Amino acid sequence: MRILLLCHGFNSLTQRLHCDLRAAGHEVSVEFDINDAVSEEAVRLFEPDLILAPFLKRAIPPSVFKAVPCFIVHPGPPGDRGPAALDWAILEGATDWGVTVLEAVADLDAGPIWAFRCFPLRRASKSSLYRHEVMEGAVAAVFEALDRFRSGAAPASVPEAQSLWRGAVRQADRQIDWQRDTGEAILRKIRSADGMPGVRDTLFGEPVFLFDARPARGERPEGAEPGTVIARSGPALAVRTVDGAVWIGHVRKADKASVKLPATHVFAGECAGLPEISGGYRDILFEQAGDVGYLHFDFYNGAMDTCACLRLKAVFEEAAGSSARVLVLMGGPDHWSNGLNLNLIEAAGSPAEESWRNIQAIDDLAETIIRTTDKWVVSALCGNAGAGGVFLARAADEVWIRPGTVLNPHYKDMGNLYGSEFWTYLLPKYAGADNAARIADARLPMGAEEALALGLADRVLGSDGLSFQSSVREAALRLGGEDLAPRLQEKARVRERDEAAKPLAAYRAAELARMRKNFFGFDPSYHIARYNFVRKVPKSRTPRTLARHRSGPPGGRSTRRAAS
Repeated sequence: MRILLLCHGFNSLTQRLHCDLRAAGHEVSVEFDINDAVSEEAVRLFEPDLILAPFLKRAIPPSVFKAVPCFIVHPGPPGDRGPAALDWAILEGATDWGVTVLEAVADLDAGPIWAFRCFPLRRASKSSLYRHEVMEGAVAAVFEALDRFRSGAAPASVPEAQSLWRGAVRQADRQIDWQRDTGEAILRKIRSADGMPGVRDTLFGEPVFLFDARPARGERPEGAEPGTVIARSGPALAVRTVDGAVWIGHVRKADKASVKLPATHVFAGECAGLPEISGGYRDILFEQAGDVGYLHFDFYNGAMDTCACLRLKAVFEEAAGSSARVLVLMGGPDHWSNGLNLNLIEAAGSPAEESWRNIQAIDDLAETIIRTTDKWVVSALCGNAGAGGVFLARAADEVWIRPGTVLNPHYKDMGNLYGSEFWTYLLPKYAGADNAARIADARLPMGAEEALALGLADRVLGSDGLSFQSSVREAALRLGGEDLAPRLQEKARVRERDEAAKPLAAYRAAELARMRKNFFGFDPSYHIARYNFVRKVPKSRTPRTLARHRSGPPGGRSTRRAAS
């Protein structure tokens, strides 16, 4: 089928569907829903058999849904209607939830239901639930709906459910009462607003929006009033509640110019005298089981700032000095790594200088991994990876990936950024020179099977997050029980051979020379793209790498011939 993905932006679900639909043999193009005229033009150009809308912020116009069947992915069970389905479910403590594929009609979320999936609702943030339960349910439901549509079947038969319209969640609905709300209630409120729009509150008397909340264990000093900041740990601040405390990892000041940043960065002066609790907010953890060491790094949104890279490098070096023979780089459950921390760079006094420091730090980490020849290193990607995070993962000896993981092995969409992390060494080494050039130019997301075929992954394990974690541990323990001496000897030999052919320092110098021009040169494209990304400036057009219908001759029939 010819399927047009109509979306507000190319978010994680849209990327996953883009990968899976193409892998299933469908012709897929993307159009950002900028206005009615643009969407109507996309329909004329691509002549789709079906429009699929995984992520929209407004209703599809009648001129579109009356011309072509339009399927909407709604993150709620049958009967749920409105723009904030998942927000309300988390806020109200729902234990079960769902995702529905329905056809667009004049009334919002009221069309015929073509497929749905239900699932237990974890106690987790909105973004985490969206990236796991909602996404897996949506993909399964979309493919069921497509099968029904192609076969000429009627919409799905669904259990009777009361139609309930819920509007957007207001800040008043999430307002925290520190004198009454338990820690669990506060977590629900903040998690329901993560990563947008956050919960408005005050810290140190200053209005802020709160994000990235985690339970605190044992932090309850006597005499501290609920709502008082009582401790710090890494990027986070502990705030006293009536029954303990919660960690707040990220905040955004309430003025329009501010961006979301680590809480201790925003309030560096105010929290300097607070007690620091090691491991309170744990974003890096090393654990060892026999001959296998597992290095977890759960950075918010997968962003790795300068300090995070330095801390992770230090823990990796400690792990490399342990008795473990196999090191597994686990990343976090929602993200493995997305490379540079663009928010902290944007907020820096000199974004160019901070970009330079950040890329140097992540390069130091990547080089340390590459040069570790006395351990077998595995990158285990349960969450997605993008830009430098993909090549940081490929610095390991093996990459194990979950079927639903999506990779974005390119930098160019961030203002034609050249990229580093030794990608000019690693990508041709594992994917081959021809594929390396094609991957770098394509600027498209990549699913697990494609990554496996192209050498960016070595094994696909598990299905969902839990089974992936279990499969990784089983495979790692088997690997740790093997005689690794031949592998490690060959690894050292290859590293010595590659170093003799072209030193890592030469790859790094060449990449950084190009990056320096991106950061400090006359072309401001990177700085403009970063500003727009961080501040969520809506796209004014769809990139031609995604809008295939706009990259060929005008007219649908010409596009069909070009696509075939």
